[in-house]
Amino acid sequence: MDLWLLFLCALGVAVRAAIFYSPLSGAISERVELSTPQTAWRRVVEALTLLDLGVSPYEGDTFHETPMIIYIFHFLIDYSELVFTVVDITTTVILYLSAKKTALHLWEKQKSRKWSVDVSAILLRPKSLHWLPLHVAAAYLLNPLTIATCVARSTCALHNLLLALLMLATQNNSIILSAVFLALASYESLYPVVLLLPVILQLAQKEVKGKLTLRNPYLLCFILEYTVVFLGCLSVLLMLSYSLLYSSDFIPAVYGFILSVPDLTPNVGLFWYFFTEVFEHFRLFFICIFQLNAFIYTLPLIIVLSDHPQFLMFIQIALLAVFKSYPNLGDVAFYLALLPTWAHLNRYLRNSFLVLCLLLSCGVLFPILWHLWVFSGSANANFYYAATLAFSTAQILLISDYLYAFRRREFHLKHGIEIKTEDGRKMMVELK
Repeated sequence: MDLWLLFLCALGVAVRAAIFYSPLSGAISERVELSTPQTAWRRVVEALTLLDLGVSPYEGDTFHETPMIIYIFHFLIDYSELVFTVVDITTTVILYLSAKKTALHLWEKQKSRKWSVDVSAILLRPKSLHWLPLHVAAAYLLNPLTIATCVARSTCALHNLLLALLMLATQNNSIILSAVFLALASYESLYPVVLLLPVILQLAQKEVKGKLTLRNPYLLCFILEYTVVFLGCLSVLLMLSYSLLYSSDFIPAVYGFILSVPDLTPNVGLFWYFFTEVFEHFRLFFICIFQLNAFIYTLPLIIVLSDHPQFLMFIQIALLAVFKSYPNLGDVAFYLALLPTWAHLNRYLRNSFLVLCLLLSCGVLFPILWHLWVFSGSANANFYYAATLAFSTAQILLISDYLYAFRRREFHLKHGIEIKTEDGRKMMVELK
C-alpha cells in the first residue's frame, strides 16, 4: 500500500513539474478561479518587494495574507515551485494517514454496535476500508483542481495543509497539537474557527467521561480548557506577527479584509457580483447576512451530528468552501478529496449525476465566459456570475445530498433496510 502511495507522489510531482515548465503555467497563475485577492501569488511577490524596500507590505491594498506567509517566502521565493509541490505532497501524505485513522475508527464503531435487524448490505467491508486511504490520497494529489492550485502558487495550498494537519492531530487525539493547528488555520484564513466545536466534540469522545451533554461538568471543563489553549495559541501567533512588523496593520489588512470584502475581483464565490450592485447604505447589512452563512449552520449541525464529529467536520469544511468571502477552486479540491471516506453513502445519494454535470459544465464555462466578458467584450459580468451561481448550487446540492445520505443510512442501520407496515406493505421513508 505504501508503495502505491510512493507511486502516486512520484506521479504527482512529475505532473506538476511538467506543467510548471510549460507555457500553461503563466495562464493558469492568472486564473481568477484559482488566485483570489487574498491568495494570489503575484500579491505575495509585490509584498516581498515592498518589504525589501523598507515599506510595510500592508501599505495600500495589495497584500492580504498574514505576516508569517511573507516571512516564510522571503527566504524561499526562488524555490516557490518546489515549495508548493512539497506542500501538496505533504498534504497528500497527511490526508492518507488521516484517512487510515478514519477507516479504523469507522470499523471499530461498526463492530461495537449491535444490529437487531439484517443490515449486512449497508455495512462497511474491510476490503473497501483497506483501499480508502489511497483513494483519498489520489483524489487530492491527482485532482486537476489541486494541480492547478499548485501551479498557480495560490497560498490556498498552505491553508489546505493546515486543515489536513488539524484533521490528523484530532484523529490522533492530540489536544495540544490540534489546538495549535486550529489556531494556525484560523490565523491564516479566519473561517476555520468554526471547526472549534467539531474538534472539541471529537476529542471529547475519548477524553470526557459520561455522556456528551451540556449537563456533564466534565464536558464543560474540557470545552473551557481546550478553548483557553486555542485562544492562547492564537494570541501567541498574533503577538509573533506584531513582533515581526512592529505594527498591527496586518489585523485590518487580513481579517478586516476577509470580513468587509472591499475587493470585488471576480471569483467562484457569491459575494463579488452582489456587492457591486448593492446600494452603499445597505452594504453593512448584507455583509453581515452573507458572512453569517459561514457560521450559522454550526449549531444545528452539532445538534444533528453530535455523535459523528468526523462527518460534522467534513460538512463544515465543505460549507466554508461555499460561503467564505474569497473562495477558490483549491478549497473545493480539499473537501472533494475527502469524499472517498464516505463512499459507503453513495447508494443513498440522489443528485450525484446532476451535481457531476453541473461541476463539469461550470469548469468548462468559467474560462469561456471570462474570455467573452473580459477579452472579447461580447458578454458581461452576468454571464460569469451565472456560472458561479451554478457552481455554488452544485456544491450545496452535493453537501445536502451527503447529509441526507448519512442520515438515511443511520436510519436504516437502526430500523432495517426493508421497513414494513403492520399489513406487510413496504413503508416509504422521508427525511423531514
